[in-house]
Amino acid sequence: RFFQAAFGGSLLNHHWLVAAATPVFKHAVADGSADDLHAVLDANGMPAVYPLYKPEGEVKAKDSAPLTAPCTEKVKSLGLACGSYAVNTIQPAFQPYAPGAPEAKRLRPQVNPTIGDALSTAGVDWAWYSGGWSNANGDVGAPGWTNEDGKRCSDPATQQGAVAPHCPNRLFQFHHQPFNYYAAFDPGTAAGRANRKAHLKDEAGLMQLVGASGDACRLKPVSFVKPIGADNEHPGYASESVGAQHALDLIRSIEASACAPDTLIILTSDEFGGQWDHVPPPGQGGAPGPHDIWGPGTRVPALLLSPLLPAPAAVDHTLYDTTSILGTIERRFGLEPLSSRDASVKDLSEAWSSARPLGTSKGS
Repeated sequence: RFFQAAFGGSLLNHHWLVAAATPVFKHAVADGSADDLHAVLDANGMPAVYPLYKPEGEVKAKDSAPLTAPCTEKVKSLGLACGSYAVNTIQPAFQPYAPGAPEAKRLRPQVNPTIGDALSTAGVDWAWYSGGWSNANGDVGAPGWTNEDGKRCSDPATQQGAVAPHCPNRLFQFHHQPFNYYAAFDPGTAAGRANRKAHLKDEAGLMQLVGASGDACRLKPVSFVKPIGADNEHPGYASESVGAQHALDLIRSIEASACAPDTLIILTSDEFGGQWDHVPPPGQGGAPGPHDIWGPGTRVPALLLSPLLPAPAAVDHTLYDTTSILGTIERRFGLEPLSSRDASVKDLSEAWSSARPLGTSKGS
């Protein structure tokens, strides 16, 4: 019963993972021009032509437009989210972003609070570790850097059109880096540069920490890990087996480190991949549970791994969504909720009392 936080794809659910909110494009152009990123909906609220769906009426539908549709009377009557919310893939204002992405089509910096802000304010160290970050961000010589002296993008796997020192791998997902969308990480300010250096890091750096010998755990109290595209199991450009092996290698490294005795690993997916599921999300079809206009969406896999759990192998049927991860962090470190959703969902501590050992669990 673990659901993706929001109806939508990777960008939307990454923002809900760190902020429990949907990003907003302030002062977005809404004139129908090439810079107008709003969705165009038909009479049923559908945004595009699909193999099994043809829009009703004379509609010039945009496939996967980044922003929700303008708040016309028609859209309001359908009960849909509207305005200038960023719900589909859009590039951030700051580097790293896709080579050549024009400023007019990059999301304005977000200013709402994130879990990173809350942790930093409370004096709790944390980091977002991303595969390929050093190359994409131009962190010359940092863990994961593969482009010599940074004067040119010498790594042959670099995306076409990249300009040194920003040399992103061709499978680096810019929209999977949610903190880079926030004003607190503006590289044009001293505070932003300091935040980036302290908290936005390459996954190779995490591997160095867990691989270091000694009796002390070197991991930060809170770590997010986002693998590069080749390791994220996404259909079309990645392999499930390669991605699963990558996750297993990371988990085994942590299990073999001094961090193992008191670490909780949460392994989950950003969204559900488009397949039908027989369990309705909270708020849909009368299903109970915390919900709002954004979600939760369809179920996603979730695994909790820790020697602190009461049973070696168990299933928990408590209703959770992605913001339950935020709720868990907030409870652990005494932080206030970021939004009404993470304030109302169950946090993952329920697993300590609700999970049933394998062989005794019932239901789906």
